[in-house]
Amino acid sequence: MNARTEPAPAGSDAIARPPLVRELLLVAGLFLVYKFGRQLATGHTGEAFHNAHRVWDFERAVHLPGEGAVQSLLLHGDGLAHIANTYYAAVHFPATAAFLIWLYLRRPVHYVWARRVLAAVTAAALALHLLFPLAPPRMLAATGLVDTARVYGPSVYGNPATDSLSNQFAAMPSLHFGWALMVAIGLIAATRSRWRLLWLAHPLLTLLVIVGTANHYWLDAMVAAALLGLALSVIPLPHRTATTAGRAQGSLVPAQRDGQALVGAGR
Repeated sequence: MNARTEPAPAGSDAIARPPLVRELLLVAGLFLVYKFGRQLATGHTGEAFHNAHRVWDFERAVHLPGEGAVQSLLLHGDGLAHIANTYYAAVHFPATAAFLIWLYLRRPVHYVWARRVLAAVTAAALALHLLFPLAPPRMLAATGLVDTARVYGPSVYGNPATDSLSNQFAAMPSLHFGWALMVAIGLIAATRSRWRLLWLAHPLLTLLVIVGTANHYWLDAMVAAALLGLALSVIPLPHRTATTAGRAQGSLVPAQRDGQALVGAGR
């Protein structure tokens, strides 16, 4: 995947951009399928806690750094923990939505690619949630971690026994991290700014937040990154051919004879 893309000719963005209504319905449909699909994994409390002990013991066996080291930084003051909880609750969906909207409007070829990658990662995550229910570290007494959302607020979760809006036993993989990493990769690929690598601060901060608030294990983020890497390997950023000047909007044209291809309106 090459982030240094060539500028596309005028009009090609409009031709490459998918119909808006179709995309809205598609994205909304994918989200609803995921939300309802997650509910199928509820009710496996015993298995979720058994798997949590296995994950915790495995991390210690391979000498991964303790999640408590990150949380201790947040617990120096109520303010940091509250900010981290707010970031966890308020940034995940809006940041991903803003990313897709910007790509749709400004980098349509990148948008189609990113939407496909996110859909593939989310589908794989749903399958793993069903096969491997996992209680988050905030629920596992063996971790010694604090549920910062419950103590310092705000919290997006209710009582696990009565929460019908979310499946709290779907910690692995962390879509908070997987989506954040894809947002950064997508923006790096779609832009040419010399500062574009700074977009990696978003997944890095997300990683510290999900671990520090005891919502995820390190392994949850590692599995999410592996799934994203697999999706990117099978869904590469496509090349787009230039369009003929003056051609009617919405029509497609053959590739240029010289074989020169232009990659997704990067500028």
